[in-house]
Amino acid sequence: MKHRILELYSGIGGMHCAWNESKLEGEIVAAVDINTVANQVYLYNFPKSNLMTRNIQALSLKEINDMNVNTILMSPPCQPFTRNGKYLDENDPRTNSFLYLISLLDKFDKLQYILMENVKGFECSTVRNLFIDKLNQCQFEYQEFLLCPSNVGVPNSRLRYYCIARKTTSTWAFKRKTEIMMSLPKAYGAPDSIESILEKDVSHKYLVKNNILKRGNVLDIIQKDSKRSCCFTKAYTHYAEGTGSIYTEASPETVDECFERANKFEVGTDNFIETLKELNLRFFTPKEVLLLMSFPSSYKFPETITIKQCYRLLGNSINVKVVSELLKLLFD
Repeated sequence: MKHRILELYSGIGGMHCAWNESKLEGEIVAAVDINTVANQVYLYNFPKSNLMTRNIQALSLKEINDMNVNTILMSPPCQPFTRNGKYLDENDPRTNSFLYLISLLDKFDKLQYILMENVKGFECSTVRNLFIDKLNQCQFEYQEFLLCPSNVGVPNSRLRYYCIARKTTSTWAFKRKTEIMMSLPKAYGAPDSIESILEKDVSHKYLVKNNILKRGNVLDIIQKDSKRSCCFTKAYTHYAEGTGSIYTEASPETVDECFERANKFEVGTDNFIETLKELNLRFFTPKEVLLLMSFPSSYKFPETITIKQCYRLLGNSINVKVVSELLKLLFD
């Protein structure tokens, strides 16, 4: 069966990449996002796409039904379910478009399959309860997951909520009725090392600046042999803590020795910073972050997109490998 897919909150096209990687039969008949910068990147990589710069609430039921889609892939705004978004849940206006979609679920003519991604925390929300209640009302079989790329052999942490749902008379053999699954039913090998995604001859512009080095003790520093990296957020390169890992070619022993010397000075002083500069700490490039998020090696950012914009877009994107594996389960 050749599936017809509607990609909502399409961003830079992570779901599109995941569909391609899954090798399933079908086509993305339309993609919708209101972010014009993300849409530039999407079209640069998928120039023949039917991409709409629209508010999802502006899509009428008739318009969607006329597309004859049987599959919806979506990653609604996550801010309402995060600390930075003050956990406003259904009271955050950024949930309005998703609530609108939930209200339409029983009215779509041909919808059979859904994959939805969101931030960890969504599973505790009122919006999640409304979504699941509607899936039950519409007689969708569904399974929820909390998954990290490391679950599928990718050396990156990015714990996210996923829900796959389908209308079917059969039940998944792996299904856990009231449980959120923390792994996929298939076994995967250990993550590759970071070396597999490193670019060569990286520009000095990616070296960590003094304003970040002065808080060097909170940096997550990894090497080429590391088999992990922290979640990259849209604030990467702007804040020191919790926004993503930092790379160095220095050995772990050299890093420890350098920090021991640096910490003999007052943290944040010129001497502290100058000592840490010996490690040539650098940020991962946008291309490297793309690869850690399992985008294909052919994927590129257009030259019109700034580095800051690249990181912001990546921070809002998905891990392609995780979604690709979930798609295979959804259509199994």
